[in-house]
Amino acid sequence: MLDDLGADRVDVYGTSMGGRVAQWLAADHPERVGSLVLGCTSPGAPHGVERSDQVRRSLAQPDAAAARRALLELMYSPGWLATHPGPYRTLGDPGMPAHARRRHLTASARHNAWDALPGISAPTLVVHGTDDTFNPVANAPLLAQRIPDATMELIPGARHAYFEEYRAVASPLVLGFLGV
Repeated sequence: MLDDLGADRVDVYGTSMGGRVAQWLAADHPERVGSLVLGCTSPGAPHGVERSDQVRRSLAQPDAAAARRALLELMYSPGWLATHPGPYRTLGDPGMPAHARRRHLTASARHNAWDALPGISAPTLVVHGTDDTFNPVANAPLLAQRIPDATMELIPGARHAYFEEYRAVASPLVLGFLGV
């Protein structure tokens, strides 16, 4: 894709599953990544901290409305939800076919970048909300310690969608890191 765009070197910001993809891009193609921002993501199993069984059960409810509500509560704080009725862009594509959703979940479950992380040479910022239980905040220091010279910023009170709810905090952090 970078070749098609005529982009030799880019800054990369990936959150959640996108952060997992960004880890591999930076590790496999260091000459293409100028700076790297990893948000609310994980190094993957077996070294990453997995979400709790309680979180898994809340998302696997047979009642679609209850599962959606559980997902919203993992993404945003109660105060945000009370004052922001939506639309919520971080819940994924509702039109995603079932086979694509399964592949996404499989790729996420199989992600293990642990051995590749020390090879990331791009300046790296790891950002995570302190109240993220969807992708536990304990993953942030794992990434920051494993990637050479990485820095870590934790956003107090933020959940998985920190970049939306805490945009006034997150955006200046990221833009400052990127020198924009």
